[in-house]
Amino acid sequence: MDTILKRRSVRKWLNQSVEEEKIKTILKAAMNAPSAGNQMPWEFVVVEDQAMLEELSNSSPYAKCVAHAPVAIVVVYRTDGLRFPSYAQIDSAIAAENILLAITDLGLGGVWLGIAPEEERMEKVEKILHLENKHAFAIIPFGYSDMTLDSNDKYDEERITWYK
Repeated sequence: MDTILKRRSVRKWLNQSVEEEKIKTILKAAMNAPSAGNQMPWEFVVVEDQAMLEELSNSSPYAKCVAHAPVAIVVVYRTDGLRFPSYAQIDSAIAAENILLAITDLGLGGVWLGIAPEEERMEKVEKILHLENKHAFAIIPFGYSDMTLDSNDKYDEERITWYK
């Protein structure tokens, strides 16, 4: 619960690279997300190249922070050959949440930048990454946060209907 309660949207990072082992741990968390029929429609593009991060920062009006991140993971998905293609974005969302939780658990900070379902944003990212037969879902820039992440419990009884 501590990791869940500490997770925040972080858009500013220290000028420090993220170790490859931590990036691989984050990717392992993503790939262990549940998916419909275990179809695992996702793939992940790790971007550390500064010029490409700058390009990605122009893919959405909300993505400017990507230019200042030491690394970003772009979650992409395919629909070809899937048993349940209509669930590919939902499956990708679950993988993205696992990425954010792993980032937090490792003492880093990141933010989910929505690309799908906005066609224009998706096309921009797909062009930048030279994706073929795959769709851009989200950009998650991350790094060592320049702020302390305190626990923030958003539990609200008013949002629960309980039948006993």
